[in-house]
Parts: sequence; C-alpha cells; structure tokens
Amino acid sequence: MTTNSTIKKRVLILGGGFGGMYAAMRLDRLITRNPNVEVTLVSEENFFLFTPMLHEVAAGDLDMTHIVNPIRKLLRRVQFFEGRVERIDMDARRVAVSHSSDRHEHEMEYDHLIVALGSTTNFFGLPGLEECALTMKTLGDAIHLRNEVIERLEEADTECAAGSRQPLLTFVIAGGGFAGVETAAGINDFARESLRYYRNIDEKMLQIVVVHPGQYILPELGENLGRYAQGKLEQRGVDIRGGTRVKGVSGNCVMLSDGSSIPACTIIWTAGTTSHPLCRALPCADPRGRISVNEFLESPEWPGVWALGDCALIPSPDGTPYPPTAQHAIREGHVAADNVWAAINGVQKRPFVFKTIGQLAAIGRRTGVARIMGRNFSGFIAWWLWRTIYLAKLPRFEKKLRVALDWTLDLVFARDLVQFATPRSGGESTHDPHHEAVAEPRSKAETTP
Repeated sequence: MTTNSTIKKRVLILGGGFGGMYAAMRLDRLITRNPNVEVTLVSEENFFLFTPMLHEVAAGDLDMTHIVNPIRKLLRRVQFFEGRVERIDMDARRVAVSHSSDRHEHEMEYDHLIVALGSTTNFFGLPGLEECALTMKTLGDAIHLRNEVIERLEEADTECAAGSRQPLLTFVIAGGGFAGVETAAGINDFARESLRYYRNIDEKMLQIVVVHPGQYILPELGENLGRYAQGKLEQRGVDIRGGTRVKGVSGNCVMLSDGSSIPACTIIWTAGTTSHPLCRALPCADPRGRISVNEFLESPEWPGVWALGDCALIPSPDGTPYPPTAQHAIREGHVAADNVWAAINGVQKRPFVFKTIGQLAAIGRRTGVARIMGRNFSGFIAWWLWRTIYLAKLPRFEKKLRVALDWTLDLVFARDLVQFATPRSGGESTHDPHHEAVAEPRSKAETTP
C-alpha cells in the first residue's frame, strides 16, 4: 500500500515568460532535496524569449536565435510540456492543455499551481486597429516588423510606386513608453542606414512618427530624461506627436484624436496590454482580470494557487500593486518557488518585497537613457549600461557570447537587408509581409532590468 510520505507533490507552472521561467529554474535547484516533488512547466513555445532585446532583432542588430534559450537546456529536473492552456479548473485542481497538430487535450492535475500567463495586447476596440496594426511582443512580431520595413523600402523604390511613396515610407508607432520608443529608435536607424541601397528613395521621404498622449516620451523616467530622449530622436528625424492618441485606422490612414490623420501603410501598436483571457475567467480574478494574491504570492481564497508577473495583482507594503516589469517578475518567480517549497515542507513562507532598481532605454546610435537607484544617466554611458546590464542578465554563456559577437561585428559591418521567409522547394512560397511565416501568439515585452 502506498503511504502518504511517498505520494508525489505535483507543481504545475503555467507560462514560460520571466516569472514562470525563473520560478521553474529556482524549483529545478530545490527539488534535488526531495525526489517526491514533481514540477512541470507548460508553455506554448519551447524557448525562453529575452524580450528586452526584441527591438534589436527588428532593427537588424541581433540574430533572432541569439535572444532565445531552449527551455529544455535551462531545466534539468523540471519537466517541460509544450502546449496551450485551454482551461483551469480550480475546484478539481486540473488544467486542460492542448498540443500537437491536432490540438488534442491532456488533463494535468496539480497540488500547487503557479500562474504566470502574462498579458495580451489591448486594442481598446479602436476601429481597424486590431486588423491593421503590428505589435512588438514576440519573436514573430520582431521578425514580421523587420520584414515589413524591408518590404516597404523595396516597394517604394520601384517606378510604379512613385505616386504612393509617402504612405509606404511612413511608419507610425503608437505609444511613447519603453517598447514604443526603443522600437521607433531601432527601425529609424535601420531604415535610414539602408536608404543608400535604394536609389529612388530620398531620406526626406522617410517618416517615423511616434504618437504619445503625454507631453514627452518615457514618462516613467521623469521629465528630464524623457525630454532628452525626445530631443535626440527628433534630431534624427523622428516625428514625436505629443498630447494625442491613435483614434483608429482606415485603409492606409491613421486617424488621431486631435482631428489630424497620417497617411501610412504601417502602424505599430505598443500602447496597451490586458490580462490573459484565462485569468479573467478565474474566480480569484479582480475586475481587471488579474489574480489577486497576498504578500506570499498565494491566493487567499484558493490555497495552493500562486500567481506572479503581468497576470497577478501583488500588493506592495504601502498597499499599491507592484508594476508588471521583468525585474519584478524575475524576483517574484524566485519567491513563489521558495514559498511553494515552504508549503510542501511545512516551513515559514517569506513575503515578496522589492523596490525597483532602475529602468533603462536604448534610443539608437549608441545613446540611451537610464535611471538607476535614483541617479539619471544619458547618452553613451546610459547606452553602455543598457547593454552591459542586459547582457549580464541574458541566460547562458553561449547566448551572451553570441550577442556580444553580434554587437562587435555591428561596429564594422552594415546590417543585412534580408527578409526572413520560408519558401519550400517545389511548393508555394510563404513569403508575405502581411502573413509572416514565423508567427507566434502575443505576449508582453519588458523593458526594465
């Protein structure tokens, strides 16, 4: 007869972003002490994406494979299941997961559930936006955007496009936060450096427009750094439209809240996220769809259910919720893993307490802005800090070395103007800038250390 002491405790982690991945890596070390604990990580992708460097893939600074790590190489003892979470039954303590080409389902039982499903893009119901806008949340998004920029340049360079070059060469980025600014800076540098290869395009034709509701970009860093970054981008030809919002998209026209419109074939949306649909359906979700947890990252009403990252409402000591950034999610992952381990072993849990260390943004041409431990940095030193800090945080030495080599070669060689598509020999080409072959579900990109 099986005794209680030999029954395995099952820990299920949903989501392979910063929160879920770092919780899994922490438990991967802890379970060496107890063979009766079984941990499984469920994610739709079999890799961990280092999202702070995503804009560098779109801008051609980094190879797309260098900012991803295979999950199976990061985990030795934790099991991995590649699949999509379909349902969470908290009463029965089961999760339905679909996978494979036929999307058949598995029922996975748990004793402890760590929910780290992140967030999805919020288009706020604006007309035409969801159908037309590109996003910058996944590796597929970055590759798609790179292909889109190159495709627009190729099309605008032809004689038959002489009458429509302006909308083809106008790129509107909605959102002046970290993701929007870094994306705008990256594609501005990429496109302008590429123009020398396109004889029929004059640099004056190229327009990179950032639409932001505030009076200056990067409000998270304060007015001084925000205005510094805005001034630098404007010097490089980026048009900053402050005090306005995108109201909708109609055809090749982006409509703004101030009544004006911008003829543009490309709009990139970085201006909003919302909670994951599965989290909104849970009984422990707040009105905004986030899972309410206590200071130990556990649901008070549902013991054994833990949440972290974008999908969790985590109270700080002063009562305000912690922000949904990567630096918080990493540490939440560690604390959640430690507390799950404490609950299994009947020892004291520890509360999650963390103060933001700093925030950084790269704004192109070896310049950046940063606020670290209350001190402001700008220019080259901030850009150097950005690269140094994120390179140190990128998992695995192999990937650090590959990224460092990419950055070194970038000092000598020009960026490639290659579109990544997947045509098959003897079959129909899948290249289409509006239907990229590398497609992935959206998830939140982070821009903090």
